[in-house]
Amino acid sequence: MTETFKNFIAGDWVAPTTGAYFENRNPADWDDVIGCFPRSGPEDVALAVASAQRGFATWSRTPAPIRGEVLHRVGDLLVQRKEEIARAMTREMGKVLAETRGDVQEGIDTAHYAHTEGRRLFGRTVPSELRNKWAMSFRRPIGAAGLITPFNFPLAIPTWKMFPALLCGNAVLFKPAEDVPLTAHLLVEILLAAGLPPEVVQLVHGEGSVVGRAMVEHPEVPLISFTGSTETGSIIGTTCGRMHKRLSLEMGGKNAMLVMDDADLDLALDGALWGAFGTTGQRCTATSRLIVHERVHDRFVQMVCDRAQRLRLGPGLDDQTEVGPLINEDARTKVERYIGVGRAEGARVLIGGERPPDKRLERGWFYRPTVLGGVRPGMRVEQEEIFGPVLSVIKVGSLDEAIRVNNDVKYGLSSSLYSRDVNAAFRAMTDLDTGITYVNAPTIGAEAHLPFGGVKQTGNGHREGGWEVYDFYSETKVVYVDFSGKLQRAQIDTEV
Repeated sequence: MTETFKNFIAGDWVAPTTGAYFENRNPADWDDVIGCFPRSGPEDVALAVASAQRGFATWSRTPAPIRGEVLHRVGDLLVQRKEEIARAMTREMGKVLAETRGDVQEGIDTAHYAHTEGRRLFGRTVPSELRNKWAMSFRRPIGAAGLITPFNFPLAIPTWKMFPALLCGNAVLFKPAEDVPLTAHLLVEILLAAGLPPEVVQLVHGEGSVVGRAMVEHPEVPLISFTGSTETGSIIGTTCGRMHKRLSLEMGGKNAMLVMDDADLDLALDGALWGAFGTTGQRCTATSRLIVHERVHDRFVQMVCDRAQRLRLGPGLDDQTEVGPLINEDARTKVERYIGVGRAEGARVLIGGERPPDKRLERGWFYRPTVLGGVRPGMRVEQEEIFGPVLSVIKVGSLDEAIRVNNDVKYGLSSSLYSRDVNAAFRAMTDLDTGITYVNAPTIGAEAHLPFGGVKQTGNGHREGGWEVYDFYSETKVVYVDFSGKLQRAQIDTEV
């Protein structure tokens, strides 16, 4: 019998006011129904916001080091349940177990890092320009934070947003992607088991166009953090701008790996395969473009094709699988559409470009790893985010040209350079117009204690992860203490 799950609102697991549910299915086997989850509505969001405000009233007054201790316990519980959560995540999202274990580990790292920040929410004390006057700043929480998260990192990305928000003293409203509701359910269970006060976290399942929209438009949700498409982020940005909300956007990418003629090609090969086909290409940091120097182009592309076409497709729970399915039918249809676009523009399908012929994979949303050759700058497959196992190869004649090609897209999340030349490495570090650059490593592999995010249409300037995210989830308050016993007028009574 299929299990039915609930929202977590006002300190209790409750059915949606709509009475409606949606099915959560395994993308590797669409006949496998994982559970039924609430198809919530605006009324559920309103109830969650009211509860979050009550939770905020108490949690915001809890000392930050104690808030950090709760998050440390969350990390410890994630350690204990790591394998269980990884297997549940693979079943509902599709990526291989090695990756979902890494996904959980990132949540563990984020929890333990957040714990330490509970003793580091620094303010500043600075000299006043007047005598007998003290000037300082400190950081304080904001309110109920609305968190809207994607499917591709069902645990890691929610923790990137949630743990800093909680550490800073905010309550959170959590709207996970419809494709991965079970992992979100398990995360909230762990938060509660770790001792988080129940009304500090609200979990509301449902469609982004309904639940996400209601959360963004609610006047008593003062800050929103969203990870997803640039198109949806633009809509959210318009609403938040009109309503004067604080907003963090982490959106698309069209990331490139630059392989120069002096590169270690075997090392670059491993990086290209992992960057392009890890998570079936469903990462905002995935290596979507391969920019190769003309002197090594033919040799290196052949190396990539030889290895990529031997990658084993299958269910992520199978230890032999190297590439899992796409998340759903629409995702595979989008990839197929872009392969058609690439062919129409003159690109050549070197390998892949089709569904796998294996009948054992027919019930899942599988697509063969694909390499497109003959891609020129400006082609749609070179400019637009595909979010699937498709690698577009562009030939260049120099590092200067490679940098120009890398930068000539609307996104700017991640980039990568393979070269033995230290001068080229430092050129890449400064001239590649992305928020993240790797040298002799692929475009994926961010670490939890460093800021994560990009430039241009990848985001709006804020960062996830590291120390910078704590600035987003807190406000700076400035305090002046005048103990002179008389009126002192700044800028007027200043002595020279």
